[in-house]
Amino acid sequence: MVRKIISLVTIIVLSFFHTGCSINYSFTGASISPNVKTVSIPNFPNNAPLVVPTLSRTVTEALRDYFTSQTNLVIIDRQGDLNLDGTITQYGVQPVAIQGNETAAMNRLTITVNVKFTNRTDPKQNWESSFSRYQDYSSSFNLVSVQDGLIKEITDQLVQDIFNKSVVNW
Repeated sequence: MVRKIISLVTIIVLSFFHTGCSINYSFTGASISPNVKTVSIPNFPNNAPLVVPTLSRTVTEALRDYFTSQTNLVIIDRQGDLNLDGTITQYGVQPVAIQGNETAAMNRLTITVNVKFTNRTDPKQNWESSFSRYQDYSSSFNLVSVQDGLIKEITDQLVQDIFNKSVVNW
């Protein structure tokens, strides 16, 4: 048992000294070329018909924070090796579960973001895509009372989707 542990530790230590790889991998599944050092994520303007004043900042900061915490990339204002330009295109509520008395039992808050990804070191990886996520909530709640929590949950899902498409290549 002790020999197995020593062998495992030796393998781990040796792997730290191995520098011949051309792609960096992380526990998040991200595969980022060692040539990529920076990422720029400009403010995502809110162009949705229904505007929540804090949504633009919330989405942009969540994306920046996620890239900072999950990669070694440095966030810069513009012209990063990777660039994520985005726009919030939809923020809306609609009923999803109608009761017998024709009132909604559940409502759905949906947020859609359009993102253009540019990889300056490998233009073959460039893409533009729309990401949409939603959360349902009971119609017994006023949207204003649950909005902040719903926005956080939806934003977390959107950020994960954008990150995965950008650097995990799913």
